Amino acid sequence: MAKIRVVVVDDSALVRSLLTEIINRQPDMQCVGAAADPLVAREMIREQNPDVITLDVEMPRMDGLEFLSRLMRLRPMPVVMVSTLTEQGAEITLRALEMGAVDFVAKPRIGVSSGLNELAGDIVDKIRVAAGAHVRRLAAAPSAAAASSAQSSGGGAGSEAPRAPLPRMSTEKIICIGSSTGGTEAVREVLVPMPADAPAIVITQHMPPGFTTSFAARLNGLCKIRVAEARDGERILPGHAYIAPGGRHLRIDRSGSNYVAVVEDSEPVNRHRPSVEVLFKSAARVLGPNAIGIMLTGMGADGAQAMREMKDAGSYNYVQDEASCVVFGMPRMAIQHGAAHEVLPLQQIASAVLNRLASNPSAVRHRI
Repeated sequence: MAKIRVVVVDDSALVRSLLTEIINRQPDMQCVGAAADPLVAREMIREQNPDVITLDVEMPRMDGLEFLSRLMRLRPMPVVMVSTLTEQGAEITLRALEMGAVDFVAKPRIGVSSGLNELAGDIVDKIRVAAGAHVRRLAAAPSAAAASSAQSSGGGAGSEAPRAPLPRMSTEKIICIGSSTGGTEAVREVLVPMPADAPAIVITQHMPPGFTTSFAARLNGLCKIRVAEARDGERILPGHAYIAPGGRHLRIDRSGSNYVAVVEDSEPVNRHRPSVEVLFKSAARVLGPNAIGIMLTGMGADGAQAMREMKDAGSYNYVQDEASCVVFGMPRMAIQHGAAHEVLPLQQIASAVLNRLASNPSAVRHRI
């Protein structure tokens, strides 16, 4: 089998050396070039035709985002970003994922050598996933007039044509979303069309500490609902979305007549913390038929078995289809476990959920 060919782009000679060594230790991959800046990388990519690029966010001569934007418009290919674990680094990384980067690795601020070696397994796993990811060409940036028009009409990246006012949703219904690789943009696509009075939404997106605060803030600025990191013990309310904090599990519990969020530091599940399995198992146990499950793009099988448990408990479940996934791992396994009621393109999931809630009498408390 041909090896995965990787080009490393990083301004740090130490990081280039470490990543090259980590990659070349793998029997199924080879570092075919290491560039100190995007201009050198551009020529290297032309000559070597790599399968995957690792790209530093902060670069000399041309910053990583500008290079990524040009690459995804002119010659789209799988990119794994190497980000610094800072608030600014998190913001830039989220913009990179929006532009089409497949995933990212958080580079430690101190102890780079030992830190990267500790992350070696994670780095090569993400390169392997990226090599098989569905990569799409980045469209040209919209004109200022078009962007202003979309914003004034309440639209976003996942918006659709204006819809008739929806019935007021039941406070008992909770939408549970699980996602991993490619999920930051997929979650955005589902959340942006949600009306201000949508049922509560609880989300587990595989993400390390330090990134979910920026992720939640970014979504909150795009959505009609309020989006924030979940806090332990807070009541889960309609019109709100709660994101599992990076590095911590999120599950749902009941306190009297209310649903509450439980945020905890228990052991990783399926190698993940937060884990979709933890969230979906709690939904099956606590919510039963009051749950709506959504499985979005991601590698592995995290949450697939628990989503079947949700279905058996009465939940109605949606799974993203292969064509619209960056990585079809988690959705594929959910389908194989018989957990899906409907398998849909990403762009249709939000409207399908809202239409079901609007047409299902058991999901409606009263009409506006």
